[in-house]
Formats: sequence, C-alpha cells, structure tokens
Amino acid sequence: MTADALSTEPGSVRARAFARLRQPVVWDLAVVGGGATGLGVALDAALRGFSVVLLESHDFAGGTSSRSTKLLHGGVRYLAQGNVALVREALAERATVLRIAPHLAQPLPFVMPSYSWWQTPFYGIGLKLYDLMAGRAGLGRTEFLSRAETLAALPGLQPLHLHGGVKYWDGQFDDARLALALARSAEAAGALVINHADVTGLRASEADAQGAVTELDVRDRFTQAAHRVTARCVINATGVWVDHLRNQVLSAQTAGSAARMVSPSQGVHLVVDREFMPGHHALLVPKTQDGRVLFAVPWLGKLILGTTDTPRQDLSREPDAFAEELDFILSESARVLTRPLTPADVRSVWVGLRPLVAPPQSADGATKTISREHTIVVDAPGLVTVTGGKWTTYRAMAEEVLNRCFEAGLLPKRPPADTAHHQLVGAPALGSTATPIHAAPGLHLYGSDAGAVLACPGAGRLLAPGLSEAMVRFAVRFEYAQTVDDLLARRTRLLFLDARAAAAAAPEVASILAEEGAADPSVDAFLLLCQRYLPPGQTI
Repeated sequence: MTADALSTEPGSVRARAFARLRQPVVWDLAVVGGGATGLGVALDAALRGFSVVLLESHDFAGGTSSRSTKLLHGGVRYLAQGNVALVREALAERATVLRIAPHLAQPLPFVMPSYSWWQTPFYGIGLKLYDLMAGRAGLGRTEFLSRAETLAALPGLQPLHLHGGVKYWDGQFDDARLALALARSAEAAGALVINHADVTGLRASEADAQGAVTELDVRDRFTQAAHRVTARCVINATGVWVDHLRNQVLSAQTAGSAARMVSPSQGVHLVVDREFMPGHHALLVPKTQDGRVLFAVPWLGKLILGTTDTPRQDLSREPDAFAEELDFILSESARVLTRPLTPADVRSVWVGLRPLVAPPQSADGATKTISREHTIVVDAPGLVTVTGGKWTTYRAMAEEVLNRCFEAGLLPKRPPADTAHHQLVGAPALGSTATPIHAAPGLHLYGSDAGAVLACPGAGRLLAPGLSEAMVRFAVRFEYAQTVDDLLARRTRLLFLDARAAAAAAPEVASILAEEGAADPSVDAFLLLCQRYLPPGQTI
C-alpha cells in the first residue's frame, strides 16, 4: 500500500487496525511477534491469499531485529566452521534482499587486513571459495591487496606490521526500516499488522474438538483494552521470548514447562564518528585475542564497532552492555586503528539478544559455537514455534514455517508466493540509483515514498541531522509510530547513532507526535532510555 493510498487523518491508522481486529472473524493465521521472522511469515502468507493478523507486543523490530550488525551476509565464519549449506542458502538470500529492497540494502566492500605473512593467502583462499559459492549472486570478486592498497581502503588502519589485506564483498542494510517495509508490504497484501498489542493468553477454542490453540487474548498496551482473536493456526515468532509463549500452552496441557528452546547470546555494538575510519570500506578482523570476530562498519554516517557473543539469561527488553564487553571492543579496536578509542568517543551503545537454538547441554556456557540455524516445532495442535536463524535468511525461514503448517494440516496447502521477486513497499523503480546505506541518514531511506514524506507539513524544518518534522508526521500517519522511542530508535535511527542527539530532539518530536494523535507521545521514559545507550559514567 503506497503512502498516498492511506488516510492522512491523525491517529487513524491505529484506530482502523483495532476496529478491524474487533470484527468477529476467524483468521487463517495469527502471527505473534513483529521481528524479521514474524513479518516474513505474515507477508508470505498474505501473498498466498490467507487471512493474516500479526500482533507485536512492543514495536516492529523492537527487539533483536533492530540491533544487528547491519550486515546481510552469507557468514564467512560459518564457512570456516564447515557449515556449507547455511552459507550457500544465506548467499542466495542475500541477493534476494538486495533485489527487493534496494533503497535499504546494498553491497558493501570489506577488507580483512593481514598482520602476519600467512594471513593473506590463508583467508584469501577461503574468501575465493566464498565467491565461488555465491556464483551469479556474487557482489564482486575477492582481491588480494598490497600494504598500500589496504591503507588506502581503510584510512585510519594501524600500519605497524601490516603486510597487506584481502578485499571481499557482502551486504549492508537498515534492519529496523527493512522490518517496517515488510510490515507495510504485508498490510498492502491484506494482512492486519498491529504493534503495541500484547498477547496475554492462548487457549484452545471450545468449539474445536481437537483442542487446537485458536484463541488469543490481546491487550492494547496504551488503552489496556482487551480483545479476543480467533485463528486456525498460531505462529510463535517472538525471538528470544518464544519459551514464554510456548509455556502458556504446554504447561497447561502437561502440568510442567516445555524444554527450553533458546539459549540467548548478547551482542554489543558501539557507534563512533566516521573520522576514526573515514573510508567506504568495512573492516573485518577474523580472529581477536579471544577468538571472536571484530567488525568496523560505516553506516548512516557513523562507524559501528562490534560485536560480542556473551551468554545472557534475563531476557531484558533493554539489556545493558557488560563492562568487560565494552572493554573488549575498545581494546581490540585499539589494536587495529591508529587512533585508539575511549569511552568519551562513543556516541551510542546498543545491545541485542540473539535467539540461538539451545543445545542439549553446553559445558562452558559459550554461545559462539552454537548453531545459527533456525528450528521450527509444532508444539501443540494449532501452535507452531520458530526461533533461531538470522536476518539474511528471513524469507527462506518464512517459507519453511508455512510448509510446516501445511505438513501438520493446520492450513490448506497453497502454491508458493514469489516473495523472492516481490518488491517491498518503498522500493524504487528497477534501474534507479540508490544512495549508499553508509551515507548520512536522509530521504534516500524512504525510497519511492520520499515524495510522500516531502508532502507532509514541515519538510523544510530539521529537528536533528537527517530528521525533519515531515518525517515525524509521516511516521505516525503511515509507519505505525506511536511513541518517541518508535520514532527516534526505529523510524529514524538517531538513538542508535547518537544518544545525546536523540535526547535533544525528543521534546520537539513528542510535541509533533501529540499533534498527530500518537498513542503515547510522552518523553520522560525515552530520556531515561537514552541514558542507557551511553557508556557507564556518561550522562545525557
């Protein structure tokens, strides 16, 4: 659904959504969870002609799906682990995302520097294999770089003991805005998608003799209004929180809790100014002192550094970085950058919880060796749970989820939808030139909707770099934004780029949200959140 096809009445989007939710219908499919996986399932099912409702307890991509390293990749390190099937699938899916959302995903060159004579041939051979596996879906050929070429590609790189490097290609994207494009595309295909709608209970319908899970209790997080939703099949796509929803059903049936499916891993990212590495290539250190991978990636005018891989069990919606994780990223970056980073240089810190599939047992609690593949389980009649996986393969995961529903007899089998070629909302016309994702944020992230943004009041009034009054109004009218957090963390990425700048812009953003009829335009909670996006000891 294009922006000009939607009502511009303030607050109308959410009101219409709940009015539709209250209609006494039985949905073919209810998807719980508005991250990459759930949104992918909703779009695929809607394109096949199923009636679909998607319910997200907070905001679309509000959890893990907005906190990635912003890379669409086949997984170079998975190749080193021998997981050829996962790499091959991810490389094919990488090409798909680049094709259907070119305004939000583009190729990005990476350079792997060599500080030992053997590293260039050793890693270069592996990356050449990476190229071969990509085949026609490849983004560019791997090249061996001299010392001078490596320094030219990565200005700011430590030259001491540098021998050369290897250049290869992968993909980069804006994760939260891609999730938003999926939500709007699912809506355009006929699905009902609602954020800030919490599923508080699941039960078997009394009318279903087989006891299938068909009734969901839903609560509007803003009005506290309760709703009852009935569906023939429920997809549990709540990421690291899938076990909570599963246990609502399975414990009632078995008088006990189900086996844990998720072993969460915490990934931390730091954002600094581009002056520390001002080029247009990303840096990959394949093996840090503790065996992990370090990225330095240009993104939306800043530089992302990460990531960590630390077990965590508390499943906080806003997890904090551990002090040792911050120290790890700062110390490892100091080994490869000429200008060492300090906590004072950090503009923002964000933490994501990866929903890794729980192994039978893990002696040391380490998560970097746990499979990144996904798991799909038919938990009970009518309830299908999916977890694991990664952003790059969301589309293939969605297709597999629906196939499992067909196999279990929960939905009548229908031919596949061509989601591999279905352009997402906002995708510009084929052949048009997209502004690189590593450029500073602006209208290019809206793709073909840029004109509709400019048509909103306040197009010429900037509230912060890359953020206009018109963008705020467009976000409420067409992009489901209801809170300052929705707007400054995910419709625009200001909180992820610069927490202090986000705090400074928040009062004006809140005022515009209130004018537009947003459900919760309060600013106090967001200012407290901004503080958590800074290193310890720093204040807004």
